[in-house]
Amino acid sequence: MAKVDEPKFAIEVRERAFEVRRYQPRIVAETHVAGDRKQAGNEGFRRLARYIFGGNKSTTKISMTAPVGQTTGGRKPMTAPVGQRAERDHAWTVSFTMPEGETLASLPEPNDPRVSLRELPSARVGVVTFSGRWTTESFASHAELLRAWLSTRGLRASGDVEVNRYDPPWTPWFMRRNELWLELDG
Repeated sequence: MAKVDEPKFAIEVRERAFEVRRYQPRIVAETHVAGDRKQAGNEGFRRLARYIFGGNKSTTKISMTAPVGQTTGGRKPMTAPVGQRAERDHAWTVSFTMPEGETLASLPEPNDPRVSLRELPSARVGVVTFSGRWTTESFASHAELLRAWLSTRGLRASGDVEVNRYDPPWTPWFMRRNELWLELDG
């Protein structure tokens, strides 16, 4: 499988599967989808994939990046190349990070009005990396571990956990790279 680009970051702290990272501002394509986590993730991914594969006003193809993210929470998405988060009304925000060097002005307008482009500010995030299946239980247990790790270091998270998946669904579960992100205060 070809390696895809990921947003650049600086590591401030690394301890086993945990890190504190600082990301620079970046552009994301995002969509809001109602439904359960799995259905919303699949539908959101398809919408965004159509956009980057030429479903835009200039039929321009845009390079795929990783990860695909999903999170619960309000409309303050801190997403990775592909991110997903749930909103309070059981809707999710799914996003792809656009390739480095792209701007809101340089990216083509999406054909699908449910896809929008947005610039995210720089962010400091706590991260836990793990392999395994994409289950609610796995995400919940790793989120608890991340929150505990951050707490022991006196770091305070704001917002909801964002799930970031780096591999396609056909990747064997034990080889998948998954991350959970929590945006940090300060």
